[in-house]
Amino acid sequence: MSNYISINELKVGIDFNKEIIPVGRLAIRDYRIYFEYDQDFISRGLEISLIKLPLDSGLQIFDHRPFEGLPGVFNDSLPDGWGRLLFDRYIRSQNMIPEDFSPLDRLAHIGVRGLGALVYEPDYNDVEDEQNEVNLDLLSQQTQEVMDGEADEVLKNLIDLNGSSAGARPKALIGLNGTKNHIILGRHTLPDDYEHWMAKFANSTDGIDAGAIEYVYALMAKEAGVEMMPVHLFEASKGAGYFATQRFDRIGDQRFHMHTASGLLHSDFRTRSLDYEDLITLTGVLTQDIREVEKMYRLAIFNVFSHNRDDHSKNFSFLMDHMGEWKHSPAYDLTFSSGPRGQQSTMVMGEGQSPSIDHLVKLGAEANLKRAKIDKIIEQTKHALHQWENLAINYGVTKTNIKLIKSRML
Repeated sequence: MSNYISINELKVGIDFNKEIIPVGRLAIRDYRIYFEYDQDFISRGLEISLIKLPLDSGLQIFDHRPFEGLPGVFNDSLPDGWGRLLFDRYIRSQNMIPEDFSPLDRLAHIGVRGLGALVYEPDYNDVEDEQNEVNLDLLSQQTQEVMDGEADEVLKNLIDLNGSSAGARPKALIGLNGTKNHIILGRHTLPDDYEHWMAKFANSTDGIDAGAIEYVYALMAKEAGVEMMPVHLFEASKGAGYFATQRFDRIGDQRFHMHTASGLLHSDFRTRSLDYEDLITLTGVLTQDIREVEKMYRLAIFNVFSHNRDDHSKNFSFLMDHMGEWKHSPAYDLTFSSGPRGQQSTMVMGEGQSPSIDHLVKLGAEANLKRAKIDKIIEQTKHALHQWENLAINYGVTKTNIKLIKSRML
């Protein structure tokens, strides 16, 4: 990699099921990024990013902010947080400078194995489809060593495991068998009886029970009627366990195009720029389905009631199938958290500091939900969250966190 030559052009495709459909080309000239759809793709009528990258002929150019000149739909393919830290550390270990790598260079290192269905060529990702066994305790130890500034020799392995997943906490894309007793590498193709999952590890600010807290939140969310993928809490040699969830962008060999609210709206997830009212509107525009709007509303209720205040624009995603139909993705990254200055990252009818039931009722009215439905969702969520203390004790959450989190729930 020390002889790496930066690329000027990148082919973009979409792969729903082992067949890459050309989408268009990205190019960079004088630090400006350009994109142009292939005419054949325009004729298909598949809107991969309806709002900010419509199916128009000709070159499309974007401002440098918020995604360094990339359209949001392609920025969604890039890791941030932990994933970017790993890649930048690896670049430095190869005697190169991260700032010399353009967004197109980074996409080329995602190649055909990123989250979602978008693929990029040339593909500089040299991961092979090995099916080696994965030891979660070892991975946890290695991630901690990297956070401590050590263990450059394991950076490439951790990059391969992380894929293009986003977020601050270290993650690994794994394959899990039906009985959940055997874990293998899970970036791309899996053998029969294995499914695509994602395991998470504590970062430098998490406590030893972070995995257990997220697991309990997932159980409560499901009880509250929030759509969730299957979850599991793996035993750990230290701490309460490793949280894992089945991926929603893969079903066997089938892939789904995935787009975050951040990428769809060109909203910087690091700043408080959205309201749940915006997300309700976005869901309606994309899906044209009141059932999907209700999913978003349920998630808003759960986040506010459970004090999940890290509900920024990258924590809401939408999925598109090969027919171009959109749905709200199952919920993810649900846990006890604080947003900027302790406020809700996504406001509720203009309120971020102390959103109340009144704000949530008004939001439901904006979503065109009947008052009886709104009241039912609120009561169902309250009932689910009342299980916090018993579930937290059962799964090893510390007494301090049990008390703290209970005191912050509505």
